[in-house]
Amino acid sequence: MSRVCEFCGKRTTAGRSISRRGLAKSKGGVGKKVTGITKRTFKPNIQKVRIQDEHGVHKVKICTQCMRCGFLTKPAIHTQKVEK
Repeated sequence: MSRVCEFCGKRTTAGRSISRRGLAKSKGGVGKKVTGITKRTFKPNIQKVRIQDEHGVHKVKICTQCMRCGFLTKPAIHTQKVEK
């Protein structure tokens, strides 16, 4: 399963994590030194939700930013009444 938003296309991106050592010059040190650079990934917050559209009700993967913007319409919840 890929981690991609079906509305905006947001996906996992690559980046770097930088380790530093030392005290900043503004705080009286000789400066910060880079001691290591490692690769890392930035993963979007993808949720699997049920939506209602013109084709009916189905599940999609959508990021939480698109959820907050209102790109989806959730289906109505049907409750069953129990008769005695």
